[in-house]
Amino acid sequence: MPTVDSGRPESQPPPPGLLQSLKTYLRTWLELFRTRLELFATEIEEEKERVQEIAVLGLTSFCCLALGLLLLTLFVVVCFWETRYRLPVLGGFAVFYLAVGASVAALVRKKARTKPKIFSATLGELAKDYKHLSS
Repeated sequence: MPTVDSGRPESQPPPPGLLQSLKTYLRTWLELFRTRLELFATEIEEEKERVQEIAVLGLTSFCCLALGLLLLTLFVVVCFWETRYRLPVLGGFAVFYLAVGASVAALVRKKARTKPKIFSATLGELAKDYKHLSS
């Protein structure tokens, strides 16, 4: 009985079957998903660290500035204590502090509204993946 030649040398293994191809395909997708999940987790960690750093720096700055302003106000008021300008000096400081407080509140509101889009790198990578798969 003659043997059928498949056109393949005997030393080469047979091509992978359907089940092996499916396993490779799923493994590739799982690796892609794992990579995107790691990127997502990294972005969450970076955002958490950024918020903590801003909070610590903001609190430190607030405490130092508040103490400095209190001492400066006290110094100026004591300098004018024995004069008739004592009340205008106190009123001037009050108006000044209210104006600065309102300006800083407006700045904080603006910063809160224009914060960077969270998870932008993850979303960008997923968009690239979708574009690559759909083309």
